[in-house]
Amino acid sequence: MRVEPLAEAARMLPNQDPAPGAMASVPAPRMRTQCAICGVREACLACDLLPAPARAEFTGCGSRRVARGKHVYRAGDAFSALFTVRSGSCKTCLPLPDGREQVTGFQLSGDLLGLEAIGAGVHRCNAIALEDSRVCVIEFAGLEAAALPLPELQRHLHKAMSLEIAREHALMLVLGTMDAEERLASFLLGLSQRYADRGLPATPLHLHMKREEIGSHLGMKVETVSRALSRLRDEGLVRPELRRLHLLDLAALSARVGARG
Repeated sequence: MRVEPLAEAARMLPNQDPAPGAMASVPAPRMRTQCAICGVREACLACDLLPAPARAEFTGCGSRRVARGKHVYRAGDAFSALFTVRSGSCKTCLPLPDGREQVTGFQLSGDLLGLEAIGAGVHRCNAIALEDSRVCVIEFAGLEAAALPLPELQRHLHKAMSLEIAREHALMLVLGTMDAEERLASFLLGLSQRYADRGLPATPLHLHMKREEIGSHLGMKVETVSRALSRLRDEGLVRPELRRLHLLDLAALSARVGARG
């Protein structure tokens, strides 16, 4: 699971849940200006990969704010757009028959949402903002049409799908072969690497997700997460601090994850 590091905090947002796929009413020239100054524009399919002439004609890209706890989209919604997290962070959750939700991933600035719905045409997961966030909305029909004469855009879209599959396989490995401390260490190292990939410090980690959500993602009860975190703290590997977590020894954490190899 590779995620972009957190961008600067979004402004306080109104407590409303816009219709799924709804785009802010932003004129195309203004949107192109916003894309030009966006800190995560390299992850934006529509605005970065389309050549200038095609970009001028592509109007299927907008943005909207999503307040903490509100949905970007819901499971069962018809698929019409992909989303890039421009600022803030989100989680994706798979609804279970008994009413619970399984957290399938955490998305930070620059990450794509909605890839799982391309095949079936329906979203399988709920995507929910972990904090006040902004997402860019990329209309898929227009993106797909624009990709036909552009091999580089097709390759980027295929790469995004491939990375999504690779993340799922990596999570299966974590759940199937690692104990609680190894799972948590692997999760923390993954977040740290994603920070570093964006040129930000690898530590401390800004955790906007709850321990219950981390546990759901890693197949652990919240009590198990707390015990594993306490053991890593007692060993001098991490130091919790409010909503931040300092990783004190990345090499030792890596060794913990690779101990069975």
